[in-house]
Amino acid sequence: MKIRITIILLTFLFTLPSFSQELNFSVIINSERARTQETAIFDNMKNSFEQFLNGRTWTGDQFQAFERIKGNVLITISDMPQVGVYNATVQIQTVRPVYGTNYESMVINFIDRNWAFEYLLSQPLEFNRFAFLNNISSLLAYYAYIALGFDYDSFSLRGGSPYFEIANGIVNNAQQSNRAGWAPNPNDRRNRYWLINDIYTSSIFAPIREAIFLYHRKGLDLLLTNPEEAYQNMISAFQLVEEANTPQPNSIFVITFMDAKRDEILRVFKGAPKVTRSEAVEVLLKIDPNNSKRYNDLLKG
Repeated sequence: MKIRITIILLTFLFTLPSFSQELNFSVIINSERARTQETAIFDNMKNSFEQFLNGRTWTGDQFQAFERIKGNVLITISDMPQVGVYNATVQIQTVRPVYGTNYESMVINFIDRNWAFEYLLSQPLEFNRFAFLNNISSLLAYYAYIALGFDYDSFSLRGGSPYFEIANGIVNNAQQSNRAGWAPNPNDRRNRYWLINDIYTSSIFAPIREAIFLYHRKGLDLLLTNPEEAYQNMISAFQLVEEANTPQPNSIFVITFMDAKRDEILRVFKGAPKVTRSEAVEVLLKIDPNNSKRYNDLLKG
């Protein structure tokens, strides 16, 4: 009987379903400015975009359902100059769980302000990572790989490099399209080109990728078991961001890091000893001086 039970258990364990899909994204479309009565197109668009992101394999790794990366793609249609043609902004948000808690930490909070695309009802979305096919699949795939890169970086040092490399390739391929956001426009440093340039290509900002690992894996994940070490590791992460920010202040990578982490940092360090708060604030004021009042408020009490 014991042998039979063991065999059944082993069979069950080895037949547990695994999932190759890595993403669990919700697409939200604000179409109020589109000025069209054909609103069904936006429901169709939402479902199509979600299927594109969530229904395919982006890596060679196996993900269980609970391991899939949660995120939001918030699309605001700013204009519809003609039927099937849209101008929009896109906000990308992702979170990752913090070890030993029910808390989810925001990893990316990035707004892409310049996206023009064409979409017709029930349009199939084809993607080839080695060629530009259309401005929808390239943008969605680009942010899928950006999300993967950040998530992997948060769990292992520079673990996201393979996915940032693919995102960089998507940018290179898309430049032939002459579509906005893919080229090194000196007047628009908040675009797709500059984001992946700072993350993957530029050596100046390499310390921020180490900071992502320190902040999450050696910081947030240790807060319950070893808060003193966790706080010090998070301060070390801030120092790495400062190191990257000093030669080129207000880069898109620094802004992206702080936009995702600012509110969380203020919450987390509110419970730290005063000397630790002082040490953190000293660095944060150099990185993010526009929010100096909020950081200085940490020192009160």
